[in-house]
Amino acid sequence: MRNEPQEVAERGYDLSTGVEIDAYLSYCVGMKNQQQPTDAEHSVPMPIDQKPETESEILWSPSPQDIAGSQLRAFMDSHGIDDFAELMTRSTGDIPWFTDAVIKFLGIHFTTPYEASVRYETHDWKQPVWCPGGRMNITASCVDRWLESEETSSRVALIAELENGDVHQLTYAELAEQVGKCANGLLELGLGHGDRIGLYMPMTWEIAVALLAIARIGAIVLPLFSGFAAGAVEQRLQDAGAKAVITADGFHRRGKTVPLKPQADAAAESVSSLRHQVVLKLAGNDVAMVPGRDHWWHELIAPQSPDCPAADTAAEDPLMIIYTSGTTGKPKGAIHTHCGFPVKGTQDMTFGLDVKPGERIHWVTDMGWMMGPWLIFGATALGATASVYEGAPDFPGPGRIWEIAERHKVDVLGLSPTLVRALQANTDPAAAAAGVDLSCLRMFGSTGEPWNPDPFHWLFETIGESRRPIINYTGGTEISGGILMSNSLHPFKAASFSAPCPGMDVDVVDDQGNSLKGEVGELVIRTPWIGMTRGFWHDEDDTRYHEAYWSKIPGIWVHGDWARLDEDGQWWILGRSDDTINVGGKRCGPAEFESILVAHSAIVEAAAVGVPHPVKGAEVICFCVLTPSTAPSDALADELGQKCADFLGRPLRPGRVLFVPDLPRTRSSKVMRRIVRSAYLLQDPGDTSSLVNPEAVDSIRQAVAEAT
Repeated sequence: MRNEPQEVAERGYDLSTGVEIDAYLSYCVGMKNQQQPTDAEHSVPMPIDQKPETESEILWSPSPQDIAGSQLRAFMDSHGIDDFAELMTRSTGDIPWFTDAVIKFLGIHFTTPYEASVRYETHDWKQPVWCPGGRMNITASCVDRWLESEETSSRVALIAELENGDVHQLTYAELAEQVGKCANGLLELGLGHGDRIGLYMPMTWEIAVALLAIARIGAIVLPLFSGFAAGAVEQRLQDAGAKAVITADGFHRRGKTVPLKPQADAAAESVSSLRHQVVLKLAGNDVAMVPGRDHWWHELIAPQSPDCPAADTAAEDPLMIIYTSGTTGKPKGAIHTHCGFPVKGTQDMTFGLDVKPGERIHWVTDMGWMMGPWLIFGATALGATASVYEGAPDFPGPGRIWEIAERHKVDVLGLSPTLVRALQANTDPAAAAAGVDLSCLRMFGSTGEPWNPDPFHWLFETIGESRRPIINYTGGTEISGGILMSNSLHPFKAASFSAPCPGMDVDVVDDQGNSLKGEVGELVIRTPWIGMTRGFWHDEDDTRYHEAYWSKIPGIWVHGDWARLDEDGQWWILGRSDDTINVGGKRCGPAEFESILVAHSAIVEAAAVGVPHPVKGAEVICFCVLTPSTAPSDALADELGQKCADFLGRPLRPGRVLFVPDLPRTRSSKVMRRIVRSAYLLQDPGDTSSLVNPEAVDSIRQAVAEAT
């Protein structure tokens, strides 16, 4: 594998400060838990065992108008369901009914009706069969059906803005033409059913077209993070046996051109199955083209006929392989199907975010992470408008994301706590969105990681004017969307989740699978849902899949999060369950320390890990990223350690508090605690290909060496 720290730096990303990496990561973040259960994320809403008194308060409640006009209420009314509790009972107790009802409510088109919405054994539901006998291609529901009337065909389907200010819009009629042309171009190259095709591009209108075109010909989409260096791209293309990759010459980042095709070229050299590269001319930088293998988008796609019927695919034919990373070894490819990922994602978008036909949703994301396909499939399946952006969300200033929302009349804006923290730290509170008209914006969506209360309040009160709800959303790549999600029917507290997603039989349990309330336990799922991954690519006997989710508590999907259901019915995610630290017999979570540390005005981010201790069994070591105006000092480290001791008790005072310029993070903004711990202990960190800033590992080692 190539030297990714050097390559990332060469590609135009300044990873020297926490704020800059936050802004960089926010380009592609959106939803928590896209990694496998062995991956760890950082800050959480509050310490596990205690919470500030103010966080017991309801922050937002829906109005009668919010409830009456919501898609979720419309679905319930159509089935004579009086309240949400009844919906949850029916949706988890009669899964065939709920699955069929959702498919019909969303208007998902089948060319051959399914024999049943699902078949599975109640005692062993690891691999249900969804929509058996049914035939459908998801692009018929995302594109074709909106061409049936002038009103819907002329509706804007896609808005794409480049960092330089260029904006491109496609109506549904224009989207259909471009998808047809792209599909025919891929067919001309000999690509078709079952072929894996990589998508290694920035967020432009062409990447949305390519996503749908690959699905249309029955091929399998392989989304790749545009910030990946060649080694990570090669690893995924090789594992999938990709026949083609669609890329670009480069893209824009903070006013600079970042070359992309050279990374694709370097990766392609070692992928024996790869036959073609389709290259979008976007940035205008010079690139080498290999005759016979490389094809310019404008030369291959533009001349094609716009007419390309959707391939005749089965409902359970693979649609996408989305890679996630584990603690060691190669990344795992989660398999999703035509009737799986898009249906679950669209359900969450309409039931949770209340997106309706004709409304506009913008998400700060990258196609290489599940929220990219989630946005495009979900918005187009609903007849809504997807808005995407190519560049840095805070360039040329911290108001760029709010200006995008104003310019494109966005109804729902999705972003991450990481981005909010970065914007909050670099914005005059009085001028956060001054001069920007956000009257069209009615709510925020939030994914990528757990919140801390302070930035949650800032977004809700300062930007949202204390009236726009923040729909908190957590789940993962292998879920196709959410496990827990706030919605238009329920109030929420700062940083909480108001309910499980309909159809998700969610629980908090102890090690034996017994339900808990008011206590911390494992977040689990007890029954199947249509979006569940169909397994991992190249895991023919499903060993890795079963070990990942089913081995800890037999018969229950264990997601790998600590969670709590409080006395008011609010849900909280409290960090990864494999991160528990046992200090002198007391079980504590890293989140307890991190929430205390980030509450200090000098701290931007924090990570806490447990390391061996000869007396206590384990002790806690904390790593902190300081604000740009704060200098590290022994006095500050002592102050922070004392704050933890004051809140958690003297026995839990951290053994060390160290300062680093940044923490190792994945593309979905998760801080990888297991890598932090390995770096501290000078151990092999395992698979680091998912890190966007692998140089942070060396900075941790350096901090440890200097403190020794």
